[in-house]
Amino acid sequence: MIKVGCCGFSVQKKIYFRNLSLVEIQQTFYQLPRIQTAEKWKEEAPIDFEFTLKAWQLITHEPSSPTYRRMRLKIEEKKKKNYGFFKDTEEVEEAWLKTKEIAKALNANKIIFQCPASFVPSEENIKNLITFFKKIERENFIFIWEPRGQWSINQIERICKDLIIYPCLDIFKQTPYKGEFLYLRLHGKSGYRYQYTNEDLIKIKEVAKNYPQSYILFNNVTMYEDSIRFKKLL
Repeated sequence: MIKVGCCGFSVQKKIYFRNLSLVEIQQTFYQLPRIQTAEKWKEEAPIDFEFTLKAWQLITHEPSSPTYRRMRLKIEEKKKKNYGFFKDTEEVEEAWLKTKEIAKALNANKIIFQCPASFVPSEENIKNLITFFKKIERENFIFIWEPRGQWSINQIERICKDLIIYPCLDIFKQTPYKGEFLYLRLHGKSGYRYQYTNEDLIKIKEVAKNYPQSYILFNNVTMYEDSIRFKKLL
């Protein structure tokens, strides 16, 4: 099974719902919406529509990240050291519990933990990552980890298999290892303004069909057009 969608609603919801059956919610990374807002999104969607979502940045990014500028929550200076990088703190745990509440309101069982390039494979970061995923309740969630920067494919594979989580990699730079589930976030080969060519889409299809279940999410300036083209290709 191959499902196709965008990272965010790139067109009006009624048009999106008519043509695609999957979306990854981005807002949850910057600032969690109210539960009622998530429930409204779910009610507006067709019954067979699926939501996935990005985990709140308080889990994955430190407050020095420029992405915190889009967050309404004010963090006390003395507590900033307790946020991000999967740290084993009450603050990170609370951010996870609130992320989980939104996921349940959307009936979304796939959650993406996107890390900045500054989250390097140091001993401390690896320890925090392992502790976090072994500590939180799995329930029926599927966890996807998007590392960036210096992580080798061997490190990623070893950690993901140990924690029973799934990697999100750039297939135009790295060859993902074979598994039961593939989750791709396509940010553009040369950046956000890149439009995928027909040859690119064929390569994505060839990779995706090697997995029992593949989720293909476009996250570039022409994400909606590219997702429709890819859906037609399938």
